[in-house]
Amino acid sequence: MSGKELEKLLTKKLLFNPKGNDNIEKRRIINGSTTNLFNLNNVKYKWANKLYRTMMENFWIPEKVDLTMDTLDYKKLTKFEKRAYDGILSFLVFLDSIQTNNVPKISEVITAPEINLVLSIQTYQEAIHSQSYAYTIESIIPVDDRENIYEFWRDDEVLFDRIKFIAKIYQKYHDNETIENFFKTLVADYLLEAIYFYNGFNFFYLLASRNLMPGTADIIRYINRDELSHVVLFQNIINDIKKENSEIFIDNIVYEMFDTAVKQEIEWTNHIIGDDVLGINKKSTEEYTKWLANQRLRSLGLNELYKGFDKNPYKHLEKIADTEGSGDTKANFFESTVTSYNQSSAVTGWDEI
Repeated sequence: MSGKELEKLLTKKLLFNPKGNDNIEKRRIINGSTTNLFNLNNVKYKWANKLYRTMMENFWIPEKVDLTMDTLDYKKLTKFEKRAYDGILSFLVFLDSIQTNNVPKISEVITAPEINLVLSIQTYQEAIHSQSYAYTIESIIPVDDRENIYEFWRDDEVLFDRIKFIAKIYQKYHDNETIENFFKTLVADYLLEAIYFYNGFNFFYLLASRNLMPGTADIIRYINRDELSHVVLFQNIINDIKKENSEIFIDNIVYEMFDTAVKQEIEWTNHIIGDDVLGINKKSTEEYTKWLANQRLRSLGLNELYKGFDKNPYKHLEKIADTEGSGDTKANFFESTVTSYNQSSAVTGWDEI
């Protein structure tokens, strides 16, 4: 398909489309034509109903997590651990900030109401994550050092390169809404949700395994569970678009973007953690990042990029990462399944599907 044909392929939905057809046989994720009214008992993408229910059950409030011990523990961290703690927080602030702004832009061209509903919950969750980082920084970081976390990217070239990679892809789509730019933005969303968080998450889990910063680890576990639901969301969107509009799914673009993201993730983790934090080293960072990337590629029906990277070197952290206390959350997480939080009770409403 030519570039001009790809440019014509993407159409933005109407806010309300009285001429739309809500027949689910006619429904498409993009370039469909529904009324855009939410009849949630009549859906085509049943995974979206399930995911909506789970995400609604995952309601939580950062301020319910006690960070008193973390305030004391922060003073016990080595200078390398403090630098990693501050730098990783700075990166997480960026990730959830840009997602809060970008997800509604994606929703503008999604023509399946049930998927738009899930995207709206994701936007809300990203805002909660930003609130949680602000709460963590205010509670733990000394007053004179707080602004340094928000401004960390200005002086750290490695971090700035990382955030530019994603930001440029998003901005290019915002400025020029072609199907090619849209597809790259979907892949970038998936990379952000499925790759970018997890070396940082593991750092906090490792501290918790040494009885340090337990409150921060609790907050990260809640965020981790939310991000898993976002992984599942974009995985399903991309896979269903691949079925419905196979001509826009270009394998080489996915592989190239994955390889760039993996290289940047390894470079950043080695830069901010390296071999200076107990339990993490450059070897384990490479093994983990490439192993995780292989898992994510397989979830898109693609071949693995990194032969021989078939083991998770941080498997021992599964129990630390488990909000339910059963020890299986991390395993479920890497299989791209979702379970619920302890902080909330189940949402009732739609019939079980």
